[in-house]
Amino acid sequence: MSTEKRLTARSGWSMLVVNLAVLLASIGAFVGTLILGNTVSQSFLLLLLVVIPAFVVSIILLCGHFTLEPNEARAMLLFGDYHGTVRDSGFFWANPFYSKPRISLRSRNMETQKLKVNDKRGNPIEIAAVVVWRVDDTAQALFDVEKYESYVHVQSESALRHLANSYSYDHGEEGEITLRSGMDEVSATLQNELQERLGKAGVIVEEARLTHLAYAAEIAGAMLRRQQAEAIIAARTKIVHGAVSMVQMALDELAEKQVVELDNERKASMVSNLLVVLCGESEVTPVVNTGTLYQ
Repeated sequence: MSTEKRLTARSGWSMLVVNLAVLLASIGAFVGTLILGNTVSQSFLLLLLVVIPAFVVSIILLCGHFTLEPNEARAMLLFGDYHGTVRDSGFFWANPFYSKPRISLRSRNMETQKLKVNDKRGNPIEIAAVVVWRVDDTAQALFDVEKYESYVHVQSESALRHLANSYSYDHGEEGEITLRSGMDEVSATLQNELQERLGKAGVIVEEARLTHLAYAAEIAGAMLRRQQAEAIIAARTKIVHGAVSMVQMALDELAEKQVVELDNERKASMVSNLLVVLCGESEVTPVVNTGTLYQ
């Protein structure tokens, strides 16, 4: 595994003065050589042998200058040998024969495509996520993987598929974390798995969260009907529980205050009528008894 080495480059401004001085001196010497060549023919070739290489060297030295913006770095490679990474922002000069690949150290967002996968229970679902990441170790990013941007993309989709297969979409067992009910826990699990996968590329995962989660189109209608049925059952259960409590309260109040005495048959009839009124979906039309209680 590669490890980043910090490298401090020379100031570009001081070297710029030196390099420009060499360049101007070589140009001046070349012009002087041409002038002297008309009168001093014997020294003409000797001066050219000095002036022309000096001019070429000055041009090569100027190629050693480079700039770095904040949150950028350049790795210094000399004929395939890694010498270190410059992380400081500014204007610098280094060996002109260095190759200097630029690496961004800024945080970047990577959004995965909507993936169609199966959850833990085998239900087809669609899932997508966004990953916030940045390069931490430039040597690992450059040398331990082929292209670290593509590596982040591929590993993010792979981790997302594994996450979907590890959790149920919803309606898990009692106390079970699902993709819908445990967003915080699921996001933390995704971030940890991504960090484990991308650590070998020198990448830090700052955040990972789901951006899309739904049943696949082929079962979305059936699952929606199931959710509606479960919602209706839950609502009916609550209504019946409340209605029974109200009927019990009514019977207890009538008995306690001795408003009327009812036998078991009349209690059953009263309970039946009250439950119909309290649990019915439509408005109830009452029938008023104008006779005695038992007629």
